[in-house]
Amino acid sequence: MMYYSTNGKAPKADLRKAVIKGLAEDRGLYMPEKIGRLPGEFFRGMGERSFVDNAFAVADAYFGEDVPAPVLRRIVEETLSFDCPLREVEPGIYSLELFHGPTLAFKDVGARFMARLLRHFTAGEGEINVLVATSGDTGSAVANGFLGIDGIRVFVLYPKGKVSPIQECQFTTLGRNITALEIDGVFDDCQALVKAAFMDEELNRRMKLTSANSINVARFLPQSFYYFWAYARLQRLDKAENVVCSVPSGNFGNICSALFGKRMGLPIRRFIAANNANSVFYEFLQTGSYRPRPSVQTIANAMDVGDPSNFARIWDLYGKDVDAIRADISGATYSDAEIAETVRECYARTGYLLDPHGACGYRALKEGLRPGETGFFCETAHPAKFKDTVERIIGAPVAIPPALAAFMKGKKQSVPLPRAFPSFKEFLLSS
Repeated sequence: MMYYSTNGKAPKADLRKAVIKGLAEDRGLYMPEKIGRLPGEFFRGMGERSFVDNAFAVADAYFGEDVPAPVLRRIVEETLSFDCPLREVEPGIYSLELFHGPTLAFKDVGARFMARLLRHFTAGEGEINVLVATSGDTGSAVANGFLGIDGIRVFVLYPKGKVSPIQECQFTTLGRNITALEIDGVFDDCQALVKAAFMDEELNRRMKLTSANSINVARFLPQSFYYFWAYARLQRLDKAENVVCSVPSGNFGNICSALFGKRMGLPIRRFIAANNANSVFYEFLQTGSYRPRPSVQTIANAMDVGDPSNFARIWDLYGKDVDAIRADISGATYSDAEIAETVRECYARTGYLLDPHGACGYRALKEGLRPGETGFFCETAHPAKFKDTVERIIGAPVAIPPALAAFMKGKKQSVPLPRAFPSFKEFLLSS
């Protein structure tokens, strides 16, 4: 399988190069040349197969030409060492809980898969440096996914004071091959530093760099496993007709992977992209014009993205056709007050506790579901990761799972840096 750049000005790359480089030479994002459709019998029998079996079939369609089947099967098995329950919140509305991995966030799957695929491609080739910008859960998922892997160093860039304390401790307390960089800025500044590093000739001459953000094909494509699994679970419940999915969306890697799944034949009828106050994509759907701007801070901080990288992939996937995008995706946007109201109301009425990001997905689905449809939304992180915020909203304590409590016992180890690229470059070269 060959991969091309969304900017169309870089040489095509094989999977190995696309994974190792992360970003194409023209600053575009890599896209597979073809998206193979899975046969109808695969979808008819999904409910009878395991999470791993379904995911391996999807992974094989993406990566089977480039990774031996036994290796790919092992990577999938190691990645999916946990389940993602589908829970009915109220009639016709289900929560797909994506937070049962090691860091209790949906990004565990992509991070764990990429770590193992990168190790496969680079074993014995010298040190690889992974750069990752985070607005919350990406940093913890990537740091823990790569922790202790020989020959790979990880640098996590995060905006000072703009991630929750629990999220922060998940990637600043690890040490070993993980370095946390506390940037004096917002997420978009962190993302800009990562992209600038890939374009810097001197850095790339002296260091082997790659990214574990959703700009990397090995990070975002495996997230499509979730959507195939949700459909399989609904099929078991005899609820697989007219399925609608609502996805809390920040950098748009998660919903982008779902759209790739739809191209492979996954029979999800339509998608809802749920935004917080960072509503660039929602406004694009309304106006047809994409106008990125600086992000604003919200209580759903992992979605605080003002210029989502994966918009380029969606734009390319749909042939730059706004109406085609609108046919598959609708949008919603919610203020902090509306998010809080949703968490409070859902908990009081159903007993189900949402995190602020899942609340956006739940509300968009509840407001957008049509008669005869069954819907599921992605609950992307455990509410305890936003303990202070959620407790203020519901007026009750939120228990911290043992996995999170263990992180909180560690000592913070982070390096403060300004948002200026020369300072970041100097740090990398001297590290």
